[in-house]
Amino acid sequence: MAKDADAHASEDKEKREEIEARNSLDGLVYNIEKMLKESGDKIEGSEKADVETEVAQAKTLLEGTPKSSELKAAHEKLTHASHKLAEVMYKASAAAAGGQAAPVADQPAGEAKKDEGVIDAEYVDVDEKK
Repeated sequence: MAKDADAHASEDKEKREEIEARNSLDGLVYNIEKMLKESGDKIEGSEKADVETEVAQAKTLLEGTPKSSELKAAHEKLTHASHKLAEVMYKASAAAAGGQAAPVADQPAGEAKKDEGVIDAEYVDVDEKK
């Protein structure tokens, strides 16, 4: 039995890599579809179309029996396309929030915070049995 396990170890490793690559790509497809469904109406342009094309290609690939290298390549392409989409979404949200207050990190160092009613105090524990 141990000899059989040793003989098929490389096959098992390849199958495991394929399954992990398939699961990873499937999860990425799901997450990107969810992102497009939730905020796809806010995005226009070729980036959205590129991502949708990559998602469709990945779904087609997942329906077949591809090798792990093909799955990894599709994962990389889809990740790259989704990063471009995220960048467009970030720029759109930053432009929409342009009139709002600046983040705390941009506050000048000398500007004090508002008093939130917090009292900083020290106390001494006195032993009464002396």
